[in-house]
Amino acid sequence: MPIIRVQFGEWDCIAEKLKYNNGRIAIQLIDDCDGAPVATATINIPAEQLAEDEAIIKDYDENKGMVQALIDAGIITDFVRQVRSGYITAPIYKVNVGLFE
Repeated sequence: MPIIRVQFGEWDCIAEKLKYNNGRIAIQLIDDCDGAPVATATINIPAEQLAEDEAIIKDYDENKGMVQALIDAGIITDFVRQVRSGYITAPIYKVNVGLFE
């Protein structure tokens, strides 16, 4: 599996593609130096319809700037649409799943 590097804020990270219990894409950022978790880049909203190569990106609160970090790393590409959940609005992007293979 290739190593995908992501610069998120002050952290040099490695991106891991995982799956939520419902099979959707989850992206975790891990500190490249000590292996500690830095951020979960995605959120899971089960009621929202998504294609297999789409993910909802958490780009608010402590994850502000996540979209740009993932775009810069080539992990996400095309903006699909916004989704509303509670008090937040989050973007849905296409994920470059081939990057993780």
